[in-house]
Amino acid sequence: MLLNAFIYLCAAVVSVPLAKRLGLGSVLGYLFAGIFIGPYLLNWVGDQQDVMHFAEFGVVMMLFLIGLELRLSRLWEMRKSILGLGGLQVLLTAAVITLLLFVTGLLPWQSALAIGMALALSSTAIVIQSLNERGLLKTQAGSNVFSVLLFQDIAVIPILALLPLLAVAAPAAAPTIDHHSLLDGMPIWAQVLAISAAIVAIVVGGSFLSRPLFRYIAETRQREIFTAFALLIVVAITVLMQSLGLSPALGSFLAGVVLAENEFRHELEINIEPFKGLLLGLFFITVGASIDFSLLVTQPWLIAVLVIALIVVKCLVLGLQARLFNMGLRQGLLFALALAQGGEFAFVIAGAARQFSVFDEHTANLLTLVVALSMLISPLLLVAYEGLSNRYSRKAALDEETIDNESPDIILAGYGRFGQIVGRLLAAEGYRITILDHSPSQIDLVRRFGNRVYYGDASRQDLLEAAGAAQAKLLVIAIDDADKCLDVIRTTKRYYPHLKVVARAIDRRHAYELMRLGIDSLRRETFHSALALGVDALELLGVGASTAKRAGELFEQHDQEGMHLLSDLWGDDASYGVATRQRLEDLTRVLQLDQDVSDRESAGNAKGNDMPL
Repeated sequence: MLLNAFIYLCAAVVSVPLAKRLGLGSVLGYLFAGIFIGPYLLNWVGDQQDVMHFAEFGVVMMLFLIGLELRLSRLWEMRKSILGLGGLQVLLTAAVITLLLFVTGLLPWQSALAIGMALALSSTAIVIQSLNERGLLKTQAGSNVFSVLLFQDIAVIPILALLPLLAVAAPAAAPTIDHHSLLDGMPIWAQVLAISAAIVAIVVGGSFLSRPLFRYIAETRQREIFTAFALLIVVAITVLMQSLGLSPALGSFLAGVVLAENEFRHELEINIEPFKGLLLGLFFITVGASIDFSLLVTQPWLIAVLVIALIVVKCLVLGLQARLFNMGLRQGLLFALALAQGGEFAFVIAGAARQFSVFDEHTANLLTLVVALSMLISPLLLVAYEGLSNRYSRKAALDEETIDNESPDIILAGYGRFGQIVGRLLAAEGYRITILDHSPSQIDLVRRFGNRVYYGDASRQDLLEAAGAAQAKLLVIAIDDADKCLDVIRTTKRYYPHLKVVARAIDRRHAYELMRLGIDSLRRETFHSALALGVDALELLGVGASTAKRAGELFEQHDQEGMHLLSDLWGDDASYGVATRQRLEDLTRVLQLDQDVSDRESAGNAKGNDMPL
């Protein structure tokens, strides 16, 4: 067991950094690692089924964390894209693949329908991870992709329920499916009632019971217990969903959405993120190791044709949907390429269909191989999209191959709402600015107003060089992605140490990370506007304008001092919590002391005015 763990870790440590350096992304690195250590090449690890069942828990965690980023109101806003876009994608793709397999005479309609439904689904793990790595998850196409994947998770339930009705021949023995349910044999109304009760339990528990429980656990000041409790929540939901025959990933996503309003949300993210990353990596390795190269060697042309046909059919269906939903050329292309592969649920459906005698073992193995190879190709499609998008954007936005920087004084990375204010001020003072932004649509919009803005990822050293970083005096980072901001700073510190760096901090945690990297200045994006609003609130409550302004100034001074004092304690929950409460008490005393001094001065002035001349 320990030897296998050692092999998995070594394979990941070697392959993932190499794949990232080649610009292929971590997903391909994990897949290649699995291929090399799998039973069909080096044969360092054996059967992957048990490991894959464990690794699938990473997908569950991933959807839980995604749910934490959404709120019920946001999910309700997405209902049309989830049901309309997602439902149409599954129906159209399944129908087209079923017709192709049946009309060509390859399979009876029952088997063709089962395979069509299996191949209509895409890989949630690979797509989300790949889009997130490239900063594409929050684009229009990324949002639509997520809606489709969410519907696909829901669709797995009726697909599995439909398989027994598609049996071509009676099974020799009663099928023993891993995904059995406690509800098997119960009437439909009872199953619906039990499923509804489970969903209500998740919603009620997340909304009302979680806060006191989290508070109780947090008061122990034991970080490992908080981590254990966070994992317990995800495991409990997974067990509940599996026992009812539902998708664990869907249940964990719902729990994440419910907990999105919880004040412990960020702590949950911090504690679960490392486990999610490791388990997802393990999942990708098992997918790579499960590719049956012996079958690929015996029937290479057939499998190549099937894989290409799958990707082409899905791209055509998805491209048609992109056109119907007015996504535009680039967003539509991203939408189609992102979902063009098969998904991990196809393995589950293939196993269940074989046990129900919907098709034979050879067909199931062929289906599994085609899906695995399409998952392997999927990240390459996104790499190709990035290359095409970069080339198109540079041609359309720059009208030239390199940046004509004219030795700028300032490089401004990120030109959204925050970056525009900084850029306008600096430009008004006469400084030459080179603006970098990774959004082609934003570039097109900003250039209409005569601004010099260019497409690119500011964390790339070659792009910073082309933008004039070697001659510039200052780098302003106004990117709204905290991790990307840190990448830009690390690249700058490594290659351009002379360049002064100021940055936008997304939140307090991000500010601490920026301070540790030693940048020259930072500003939290909401701090000063929130502070100004607080001063306005004091005035509306009857506090004098000068007193309210003075309170705001004292608060800002105290908070800035606290940022430097508390940054060294960030990561130690117990010490940080004690220090934070102490700083709050100190602030209360400072404000009260200032108020007392002000009152005494006012009283002294009043008494002096009453003295006879």
